[in-house]
Amino acid sequence: MANTRVLHGFHAVTARLSRQPRSVLELYFVRERHDPRMADLLKMAEAAGIKLVPADAARIDGLTGSQRHQGVAAIVDASQQFVALEDVLEDLKEPPLLLILDGITDPHNLGACLRVADAMGAHAVIAPKDKSVGLNATVSKVACGAAEVIPYIVVTNLARTLRDLKDAGVWIAGTDMDTETDLFHFDQTGPLAWVMGAEGHGMRRLTREHCDVLVSIPMFGSVESLNVSVASGICLAESRRQRVRAAEK
Repeated sequence: MANTRVLHGFHAVTARLSRQPRSVLELYFVRERHDPRMADLLKMAEAAGIKLVPADAARIDGLTGSQRHQGVAAIVDASQQFVALEDVLEDLKEPPLLLILDGITDPHNLGACLRVADAMGAHAVIAPKDKSVGLNATVSKVACGAAEVIPYIVVTNLARTLRDLKDAGVWIAGTDMDTETDLFHFDQTGPLAWVMGAEGHGMRRLTREHCDVLVSIPMFGSVESLNVSVASGICLAESRRQRVRAAEK
């Protein structure tokens, strides 16, 4: 279907149904499952007026391209930008690579960050609800299409999100000029989230305290600082380079 995407697995589908049911167009489920978990999900979907499509496991395998769907898949409207972090992390084919923006209020910076994040294959961009610009027409224009394709996840409590990511095994890395660990000697092949702070202010104290490691970007010229989107691009490019090299070995 045009302008749609497929979610699968109880966690991802339930999250979408509970937070944005109008974006769910159809719900496919394995007709042989009659357990309480499936019954609760179907009841939630029916109450929301979602079209229910009974199917066999093979059909859902083909729909999702996976056998890890737990017997449930949803066709959702991709034009609606809501996405939960759980949706993103559910079935990645590689370790997560995330970009977290702490306090970015300039729409041009946000748009450029989305663009480099998409170019380097980041799986999502995360930002706090408060003191952040959010998606608008300027962001979309600067992002050159990236705002429509890369998940942009707005969270109410960034510190809690960082803790949740750490609990999920994601390493949290921030940037700092005064640290012995530099970008080119830091292993970035595992689950990783880069945290970037606003220009002039950097990361907030609490955000900084949640980082597992602080990394410096080596500077070989005369400038002393980088625009947040440029710094994001450099860090994500190094992460992607290391992952490509590791996959070739």
